Amino acid sequence: MKRNWTSTLSLLLALMLLAALMAACGAQGGTAPVEPVADGEEVDLPDGEGIVADIGPLLDEAVPLADGPLLGTMLNVSASGTLVKENASAVIDYSNTKDGYVMVKWTGERDAKIKVLLKGPSGTTYQYNLRTDGQYDAFPFSDGNGAYKVGVYKNTSGTKYSTTLSVDVTVAMTDEFAPFIRPNQYVNYNPDSAVVKKAAEICADATGNLQKVDKVYAWVVSRIVYDYDKAATVQSGYLPNVDEILSTRKGICFDYAALMSAMLRSQNVPVKLVVGYTGNVYHAWISVYSETEGWIEGKIYFNGKEWKLMDPTFAAGSKGSAEVQEYIGNGANYTSKYLY
Repeated sequence: MKRNWTSTLSLLLALMLLAALMAACGAQGGTAPVEPVADGEEVDLPDGEGIVADIGPLLDEAVPLADGPLLGTMLNVSASGTLVKENASAVIDYSNTKDGYVMVKWTGERDAKIKVLLKGPSGTTYQYNLRTDGQYDAFPFSDGNGAYKVGVYKNTSGTKYSTTLSVDVTVAMTDEFAPFIRPNQYVNYNPDSAVVKKAAEICADATGNLQKVDKVYAWVVSRIVYDYDKAATVQSGYLPNVDEILSTRKGICFDYAALMSAMLRSQNVPVKLVVGYTGNVYHAWISVYSETEGWIEGKIYFNGKEWKLMDPTFAAGSKGSAEVQEYIGNGANYTSKYLY
């Protein structure tokens, strides 16, 4: 009887921990992908400069508190200026579609509220807040090859936005890894970033993608703690600062996923930052690419018997709990919606 009670208590504590993390992950605020109006329903975007439309239903901005490519040096992004559409307020540089991304910047008034909407061949619309300091942001073509519409929209009042600039592009990438091996607005790093140096240190003696994933994962889940205060106060427009997360050693789900994505991509490991649901809670995790296994969707490493789900937030908070490990090892508990 004593053993059964101890087992039951352990299970209850583990489930309470999991519930607490899930509740924190579902906090509101932040830059986030568009929620479709209804499952399977496409969203009509305003088109043509100056045309105003109410895109209020799109503004669901929950923060997700929750043989490979032959690559050499770390890949970066740039606005090459070869293919550009611009006006007095915005610039869309689509010179590097073959490398899986588009660069956009706002050159108009600094106090404007600006959105970038990117709609790909699947019909899914991704929504981003665009900075207004005259610098470029990079956005991935997560849907793979096909036709995309990239639009810049300025807030006019309430949830109404006017089309400032848009362009239709046909994307034919060099390989499927292109969007997931470079920085973007959500996974934001550069050659001088502290995370790049730390990843190089952690992976110094690693051979192959899986060893790098194993080492980075072990480092992150043992050193980064969940930031409940941040989860309770995070505001709309939030984007992970991976160097700050590395420095403070704490973060929310979005931070864990962005930090690991930046570290691994800087080590030439293709990574998808996945945003979706754990049950009915908005959450973030990652998928990685193995030279031997291909895309390991939502998993991390082979423990001798099975692949374990790659959820660094829950793993970090589980303290080795078998119940939590079993939960995050079951892909049926996760529903992906967006890839970055």
